[in-house]
Parts: sequence; structure tokens; C-alpha cells
Amino acid sequence: MGLISGLMTFLFGDGRNVVAETAEVFRENAEKGAARAADAKSESLQQFAAEFIHPRRGVFDRFVDGLNRLPRPMLALGTIWLFVTAMHSPDTFIAGMEGIALVPEPLWWLMGAIVSFYFGARHQAKSQDFQRSVAWTLAMAERSRGPDAPSGSQAPVSANAALADWQAQDG
Repeated sequence: MGLISGLMTFLFGDGRNVVAETAEVFRENAEKGAARAADAKSESLQQFAAEFIHPRRGVFDRFVDGLNRLPRPMLALGTIWLFVTAMHSPDTFIAGMEGIALVPEPLWWLMGAIVSFYFGARHQAKSQDFQRSVAWTLAMAERSRGPDAPSGSQAPVSANAALADWQAQDG
């Protein structure tokens, strides 16, 4: 009897659970892991919303955005202009195409890389602007909803008696 009692005290006595502590070495405690994940998600959303809730854009930023809008229309209009030049002044068009034919191949590769990086960077910037607007919208929705308002399909807070009792005890 003393051996079993001593073994049980060793495993579960002194406010410890050696079995659970040993198991947590090999497998995460699901409850604690969920709490950490919820805290991390909440903190990252708060940080993201705080960073992008009031984007300040100066004159220089707006000027650069205006410049960034020029290349696509210029490429499209330049291509149309090539057709107009070919029909209106074939000799000028031929001279221009002969000049383009003299451009060395490495320069074409460089031009392709520059254009690719430009449009790739533009795409990334637009994606980030979209994410900022989504974060701002979510932050505004959270602010306007208030702490006691239900979110989505959740029941109102007052409908859960146990939760209401717990909130009353908490303060």
C-alpha cells in the first residue's frame, strides 16, 4: 500500500502532474496553444490596423503616384502611334524600325527586366494598398460595432447566462 501511495504522490502530488508535464514535452497543450494563437492573432491584427488606419500621403507621394500612372498609357498610345506612323509616313516608320533593329540583344533583355520589375512592383504596391484598405475597413467595423455587439452569427452576449455571470464577477 505504501508503494502505490508513494508512486501516486510522486506522479500527481504536490500540485504537479508528472504525466501531463511529460506529455506536454511531446505534444502541445491544446488549450494553452489555442490561447497563445488567439493572443498572437489579436495582437497582430491590432498592430496591422494601427499601422494602416491613417495613411498619411504627402505631396511627393502623390506626385510619384502620378508618375507611376504614366507608363501604361504611354506604352499603349505609343503602340497605336506606330500604326498611325506606318500608315501616314511609311518612310519614317521604316527608318524607325531599322533603328530598333540595330539595338543589341542584351539591351533588349535589360529593357525587358526593367519593364517586368516596374509592373511587378506596381502590382505589389496595389496589392498592399488593397490590404491596407481591408485592414482599415475591419478596424472601422470593430470600432463601430463596440465591445458588446455580436459579430457574425454569434448570439448576443446577454443570451449566455454563464458568460453574463462571469462578466459581472470580473468587473
